[in-house]
Amino acid sequence: MVSKGMERVIKLLENTINTMMKKRVEELRKGLEQLASLWKLPKDVKFEHIDINGMAAVWISSPEEFDSDKVVLYLHGGGYILGSLISHQDLVARISRAAKARVLFIEYRLAPEDPFPAAVEDAVKLYKWLIENQKIDPKKIVIAGDSSGGGLTLVTLIKLRDENINLPAAGVCLSPWTDVALTSESLIRNAKVDTFLKLYDLVFMADLYVGDNDPKNPYISPLYADLHDLPPILIQVGTAESIEDDSVRFAEKAKKAGVDVKLEVFDDMIHVFQAFADMAPEGQDAIDKIGEYIQEKFR
Repeated sequence: MVSKGMERVIKLLENTINTMMKKRVEELRKGLEQLASLWKLPKDVKFEHIDINGMAAVWISSPEEFDSDKVVLYLHGGGYILGSLISHQDLVARISRAAKARVLFIEYRLAPEDPFPAAVEDAVKLYKWLIENQKIDPKKIVIAGDSSGGGLTLVTLIKLRDENINLPAAGVCLSPWTDVALTSESLIRNAKVDTFLKLYDLVFMADLYVGDNDPKNPYISPLYADLHDLPPILIQVGTAESIEDDSVRFAEKAKKAGVDVKLEVFDDMIHVFQAFADMAPEGQDAIDKIGEYIQEKFR
């Protein structure tokens, strides 16, 4: 049994660590939005901000849209602790144009304020809202997301299947984080070439999101789920990513389960390189492929 003095020391350390953690999260969120401010948004794309039962969201549509009944539900990345309607708006606007479809871009709850299962609950709730409130045919919906949002896309598909809810036409994942337990070999293999996503950042994010839950819970890490009866899935990943194997391993397992999965691997590309399409043509080329895939699945 420790002394009263040691109890005060432990409490002081806990308070200090919690303060540092909150400060780091705030700085990371601010930094991501500052990065997004570098991109000039297209003037011909429409942004209609709405509130859905207390959740911030935005309808994004481009002049290329030819059928307003076709919707992409987009789930942003950010390790389940970052991301907003501002941080990913350029990427989502480009996907709307390429897919020739409206995008419902949502701001789901984030850790540490709202850890697992808040993000999953919000994604499922918004999908149901599209079907029940907006009367959108599930076969005219595609769920898409990047990084943790890509993992959340897959988790949402699994959750919808498990709850016997009509599934969407397809899922689209950009560099999905499918293994929050962090067992992929590429975490070590690509550590030196991935200057964007570091293992210590992933550990920090995972700890805040997972909490006391098992990181191999299939609703946290879709890699560990039973993948039968899922809709078609497109996955894009770069070979310079620390979580490259999260995509490769998931695609392999999904194929064995009979899922129509398409894996596109881009040589030397960084994590979610599509988000930098304003500066790098490789990003726009990949987005164009996403658009073609979504249009095909809607047909």
